[in-house]
Amino acid sequence: MNQQRPTALEAFPVLIELPVQWGDQDSFGHVNNTVYFRWFESARIAYLEQLNLRGGPRGPDPIGPILASIKCDFRRQLTYPDRVLVGARVTRIGRSSIGMAHLVWSRGLEAVAAEGDSTLVVFDYQAGRPHPVPVELRQAIAALQGAVEGA
Repeated sequence: MNQQRPTALEAFPVLIELPVQWGDQDSFGHVNNTVYFRWFESARIAYLEQLNLRGGPRGPDPIGPILASIKCDFRRQLTYPDRVLVGARVTRIGRSSIGMAHLVWSRGLEAVAAEGDSTLVVFDYQAGRPHPVPVELRQAIAALQGAVEGA
């Protein structure tokens, strides 16, 4: 990132920057709602990569995250051309779940365009059921962003 971090994103340890693509717009002339969920996913994956989390159905460890829920509050319409910063941070850690917050910041508007929340469940893909959040994962999250509720 070549510009200063916006104040709204100070609490987000992981940021990615993405261009708004022409094809992201719908027939109403603004970025389609589904695109925001892809942006959240990209930031969430970047966060998990920072933790070196490689588990899952195709990973070396059968224990990995699975998305249980996601929501988005749209604040402003985005259009092409623009660039967005997308932040991800963990907000809480439960027995087998991890809550995350997401924020989309528009470079063109210099404002928050969307905010979201998601819940990941640590899942044992071999057993087909939730698994307690490993201590090592809790420690990696704390090392990346500091103390988290429930950790």
